[in-house]
Amino acid sequence: MSQLPQDFAALEAQITEQYPRLSRRLQQTARFMLDHPQEVAFATVAKLAEQAGVTPSTLIRFANSFGFKGFSDMQKLFRSRLVEELPNYTERIHAVRTATGETPSGAQLLWEFAEANREVLEQLPGRIDPRLLESALDILERAEAIHVMGTRRSFVAASYINYALNHIDKRSHLVSGLGGMHAEQIKSISPKDALLVVSFSPYAQETRDAADQAHERGVPLIAITDSSLSPLARVADVTLVVQEAEVKSFRGLTATLCLAQSMAIALGMRSDSAAESTRNASVNHDSAPASG
Repeated sequence: MSQLPQDFAALEAQITEQYPRLSRRLQQTARFMLDHPQEVAFATVAKLAEQAGVTPSTLIRFANSFGFKGFSDMQKLFRSRLVEELPNYTERIHAVRTATGETPSGAQLLWEFAEANREVLEQLPGRIDPRLLESALDILERAEAIHVMGTRRSFVAASYINYALNHIDKRSHLVSGLGGMHAEQIKSISPKDALLVVSFSPYAQETRDAADQAHERGVPLIAITDSSLSPLARVADVTLVVQEAEVKSFRGLTATLCLAQSMAIALGMRSDSAAESTRNASVNHDSAPASG
């Protein structure tokens, strides 16, 4: 069996390569899938089957033939493609409405986003390796200063992390790139500091460049990203993988912010515990009877 495709381009290449060996019905499905990727990204199996002129079971069999457990797993690659090609919210909203023919109410969307985020929050603790989490905290605790970077959608998470770290009295600096100064800000990071980057597919080039530079200079690097195959994972000392909720091609940040808040509070707990130990040691030393 071929390797499971990890993105739309890989899936498209596999479909093209295997097309001559597919049955007539699966060839018909393949043509429809590649000719109408926008509809495939959002429509239901029943609607797609009707549009393609095949049965729903044929669509499921088509997905299975390329290694997917179900049609929805393959559909995620079509959605990811749309997210990358249509970063503008207005264009993406139009694409969703065109593909589904629906205009959901605000209340309906609220329920969908709330339910999707509830599911990812329930799964988050089981997906984060406790040992990796503690290793990340070790790096942050040792750092003289923590530099945090995230661009575009990830900027929200990076900004919050910087805010939280400053509120536990940990020196923290947001790599904002103000005035186009990303490179200069990265150069100011010492190997005694640490860089924490947040980035999700399609992975902002500025963040990738910053991570590569930090790695080359020996700066301890923590990455919060969406896959162990992320380009950030290849250079990070610790990678924390977060899967976010997605509703109609719009991805959230709920799980990332939850992880960020947990890390900041845990780091604050460590600092307070260390300070208390120092205070207790000082009291014990002062109260000890003088020798002689």
